Amino acid sequence: MAIRGAADRETVTVARHEGRWAVEHHGEFFDHTSDKEEAKAAANKRARSLQDSGRPCQVRVSGEHGFFADA
Repeated sequence: MAIRGAADRETVTVARHEGRWAVEHHGEFFDHTSDKEEAKAAANKRARSLQDSGRPCQVRVSGEHGFFADA
């Protein structure tokens, strides 16, 4: 099984947007919430959907360094 580089993956990001946490994908923001953990759960759900459709992806959380979760 070949290992894909980060450039070969879709990136779903959890970040602050308009004073709330949101999920960003391709420049669009979804799933706005005041709770960061809810936004992370929504990002992982979106990433799982992408992965299930055959598109490798990763979730990044703005402000957290040193790790990411592959979906």
